[in-house]
Amino acid sequence: MKWTGQDTVVYEKAKEYVDTAVIPLLPVAGGKEQQESVMMGEFTQYLTEYLEKQYMGRVYLLPPFTYLKEESGEEKKNRLSAWAAHFEKHGFKFFLFVTADMQWRKISVEEAGELVWIPAFSVHDMEPGKRHQAIEQQAQQIIPLMTQQWT
Repeated sequence: MKWTGQDTVVYEKAKEYVDTAVIPLLPVAGGKEQQESVMMGEFTQYLTEYLEKQYMGRVYLLPPFTYLKEESGEEKKNRLSAWAAHFEKHGFKFFLFVTADMQWRKISVEEAGELVWIPAFSVHDMEPGKRHQAIEQQAQQIIPLMTQQWT
């Protein structure tokens, strides 16, 4: 399920089965870093949408958690923990945070959920079939980390 009106209606009827929130972590930057920021965001969005499709009915793809590149690790961690705490109050038991931003490798968020960092590659100029195949290969590395939370 995605963060849409239609899926929210479905979620309300099936929330007892939807226990995992997938949250893309997207850096935002202007200037010289804008292109890299956009590439990471686009890649992460495709990847998390793929995960949502694979586990529809079990996971809810929340809107991206966006932050400025220059924001401190502590600020990001605190805001992300607040997001997780909010959604935990509303029934989510498991959290998967997905990012292509290497800065997150230095930030501990284990108490909030599972953080997955995966290096990004440009997907905007790939033909759809090749893009899907490449995203699928990346997702196969993440799926065990996500499903491991459920056991």
